[in-house]
Amino acid sequence: MRIAVVQMDVALGDVERNLAKMLGLLAESRRGGAELTVFPECALSGYCFENVEEARPHAQPVPGPAVERFAAAFREADGFAVFGLLEAEGGADGRLFNAAALVGPQGLIAAYRKTHLPRLGADCFTAKGSGPFAVHEVGGVRVGLNICYDAALPEPARALALAGADLIVLPTNWPTGADCMPEHAINTRAMENGVYFAAADRVGTERGFDFIGKSRICGPRGETLAASTGTEETILYAEIDPARARNKAVERGPGVVALHRLADRRPELYGPLLDPVRE
Repeated sequence: MRIAVVQMDVALGDVERNLAKMLGLLAESRRGGAELTVFPECALSGYCFENVEEARPHAQPVPGPAVERFAAAFREADGFAVFGLLEAEGGADGRLFNAAALVGPQGLIAAYRKTHLPRLGADCFTAKGSGPFAVHEVGGVRVGLNICYDAALPEPARALALAGADLIVLPTNWPTGADCMPEHAINTRAMENGVYFAAADRVGTERGFDFIGKSRICGPRGETLAASTGTEETILYAEIDPARARNKAVERGPGVVALHRLADRRPELYGPLLDPVRE
């Protein structure tokens, strides 16, 4: 599968403008041969809202209007996309979630709600997602979803790898100061789980927060397959070979398997990982 990661600016609170821009970039990525295109976190709505009342008018149900618009685009040219949005649950007073939708020609395939929330932007008032960390088959590739801060912890990616993911996609909004994530953590998440990892960051500025770009796609050995070095709007492409992700054995010579990062685990020793944090 050929995938694309879209690095783009987003207009805070202008859903129609953002959606039109994403659909235009989707058409461009399809012309570039991408079967799956990944957009940033909260690409539909923007991120730096000050409170739930301000954000609510720009949230949508899932499935909803944006999902239907993406699905309609795919009915004309087959493919798949993941995009970030604020999800509205229930009626006018329902909870909001920082969410990502996986969409194809038939509509919504899966939705994921961000499970780990920093104290920043919309995450200050959205509800925590409860998982599970599920994997979805898309064009022969098993795809798992995380969002932004989820990738700063090792457990979400490991849970997806254990569920059989070939590719983890990460819509994200990395602000200034988060450079370690694209420069080190994304490659590490790919390497330690033997999966492909595609991180789509945004660029631009919202209410004093600058977003750093540096989107990237990494391979199962932690190698960088494509990367943005700065804050330009761009589309990255890479080829995904599921067989590479499914072969967890790392050879250190002909026929010599030196390690297997899933089979070599010692789960019986990891009980303290489930203990609550002592503050």
